[in-house]
Amino acid sequence: MKHEKLETTLPILQDQYGRIKRKLRISVTDRCNFKCIYCMPEHPEWMKKQDLLSFEALFAFCQYMVGQGIENIRITGGEPLMRQGVVHFIADLQQLRALGLKRISITTNAHYLAKYAEALKQAGLDDLNISLDSLNPTQFKQLTKKELTPVLNGIEAAKKAGLPFKLNCVLMKGHNDDQILPMVQWAKQHNIPLRFIEFMPLDGDQHWTNDAVVSEAAILEQLQPHYDVQVLQQQHEPARIYQLDGHYPLGIISTITHSFCGDCDRIRLTAQGELYNCLFAQQGLNIKPYLQDLIQQNNESKQRALLQLDQQVKPYIWHKAKGYHAIQHQQARKISMHMLGG
Repeated sequence: MKHEKLETTLPILQDQYGRIKRKLRISVTDRCNFKCIYCMPEHPEWMKKQDLLSFEALFAFCQYMVGQGIENIRITGGEPLMRQGVVHFIADLQQLRALGLKRISITTNAHYLAKYAEALKQAGLDDLNISLDSLNPTQFKQLTKKELTPVLNGIEAAKKAGLPFKLNCVLMKGHNDDQILPMVQWAKQHNIPLRFIEFMPLDGDQHWTNDAVVSEAAILEQLQPHYDVQVLQQQHEPARIYQLDGHYPLGIISTITHSFCGDCDRIRLTAQGELYNCLFAQQGLNIKPYLQDLIQQNNESKQRALLQLDQQVKPYIWHKAKGYHAIQHQQARKISMHMLGG
């Protein structure tokens, strides 16, 4: 489907600390077929499907954001491949490359990837992040309540389709911290980029404690007897990259012990239209009414909605907090990782 260009002339997306926003993460659903304990509540209450933003409204928002300097769009969930129409949405987003969009990505648990990998490649997807928290089938089932085999099949399908991808592994003390060496050995052997992620206080039932965090220092301590480990200069990415044995790049995202907040260039939208200027923000901004007005047929109404959206979004982004350590002691919010998409 064709979409006419919406005009806006207001300034780019920048916060009070001078960080310009280049990356947008969009959750298309809160539903997931996995129950990872660092993300999903034990008894989730799913959004009603009629409350989800339509793909048309999501496209209108992406179009506006690319016009404000967003270069990368990542589609998340829940599990985004559970929402029917997501492949067509990715194909539609190709139209925004002419306006400055450089990269379209998706984050997935890979359970459905064997089915969708080729279609995603044909739709123009640039790359994927795949969650894989254990290579031990028994442990994997304890962590996710699902089997490991479909995920490994999905990884193979991504390879076959020629889709670049990274593996993300969230480490939790006493749950899967024995997977550091096996994961590195396996990923290195298969030449797959791997990133370890410190457990963050975004779990659905809010059981997080600092004691459960496997720190960046602890990860390196396990690696150093087995590999020559050299740190590389960190770019505008959440992961600090370490080079193992002179060639294999391993990333560590250490939000808790060594956050990258000073360079953060991300903003996030939930599936029902709440914008979050930070992964840990206490309060989102409900922009759903403006997005619904943006997709009306009347061009005057569209331009009015666009101006209202601009007047809401930019001050909200401007007031983004300095980072995790500036807001970590505030009262925990009720929205968890499965609604925000990581």
